[in-house]
Amino acid sequence: MGFMKRHMVLTGLGLGAFALLTIIGTGCSSSPAAPPAAPPAAPASTAAASVPAPSTAPASPSMTTAQQQAVDSAQSYLSMGGFSKKGLLQQLTSSAGEGFAMSDAKFAIRYLHPDWNQQAVESAKSYLQMGGFSRADLYQQLTSSAGEGFTPSQANYALSKVGM
Repeated sequence: MGFMKRHMVLTGLGLGAFALLTIIGTGCSSSPAAPPAAPPAAPASTAAASVPAPSTAPASPSMTTAQQQAVDSAQSYLSMGGFSKKGLLQQLTSSAGEGFAMSDAKFAIRYLHPDWNQQAVESAKSYLQMGGFSRADLYQQLTSSAGEGFTPSQANYALSKVGM
């Protein structure tokens, strides 16, 4: 169950329990009950009264458990930085990686909508920390299908951002 759904259920249960305790507590009181408060004044405009109050909780997207787990896993990998779309998809679907169904992994990537240019920059920085890369070598590593799998555009963006 997603955080928002869980939060709404727990809040609803808490409010229900509070109301029940209030009713029970009022019924058991030995002192006379206070008269009910006067109803609030009617609004000046009936048009304003017909508009429903906005919901305080945003509607959470409906996800399956597998999709939510794929989103959580993808988010974790992306926080480490340096994943291309191809590389992240491989990591999420590989039996040696996470083993998610391709459809769930693609859902997670679409849902998170990562900044692939920034991911390429993070990957380039990581390689440069290892040292010994020329511009051509780093470009090849970033774009190679055996390497990171970034697009040429993403690799060129990263190289410009790291000063190469």
